Amino acid sequence: MTDARPKAGLEGVAQAVKAAGERGLPPVHLWNPAHCGEIDIRIRKDGVWFHEGTPIGRAALVRLFSTVLRLDPDGYHLVTPVEKMRITVEDAPFIATRVDRVDGTLVFQTNVGDTVEAGPENRIRVEIDPETGEPRPYVHVRRGLEALIARPVFYELAEMARLEGDTWGVTSNGAFFPIASPGTAPA
Repeated sequence: MTDARPKAGLEGVAQAVKAAGERGLPPVHLWNPAHCGEIDIRIRKDGVWFHEGTPIGRAALVRLFSTVLRLDPDGYHLVTPVEKMRITVEDAPFIATRVDRVDGTLVFQTNVGDTVEAGPENRIRVEIDPETGEPRPYVHVRRGLEALIARPVFYELAEMARLEGDTWGVTSNGAFFPIASPGTAPA
């Protein structure tokens, strides 16, 4: 007989994701483990994941970690049924690297393999960088986690934009999302 109890540490993360792979994403929103401190994982603003200062080169490992990532009021954490470890995220944890329009729906692909349909549940928002004045567009992925929309993808959105009142934006799943300030054209 095998021991089915959850394990701790990175081995626990791997075990949780392996089990979840059979059922879809793990239910991290339902888990309330004890906070175990920080783990030296950082997601740089360009979407590259680091462990102890070294880029994580295996896409499968990054995908594994991304499935147990959760945003709590006190920050980002990797969560398993038995532990919760804080990580550092410089901007958004994911990058939207592609967008397609499918029957009136904008479908985004992320750098970690998520597919997201923009709409009332997964909103698009654009912030303006106060230092550069550049737009910083995001799309909601799941449970408060967002993807920064990559510049080439944002340009595609700008090409799809239409004027509604005095605001340029895009529509997906029946929802309108402004992508430029009122009175200005998208970048």
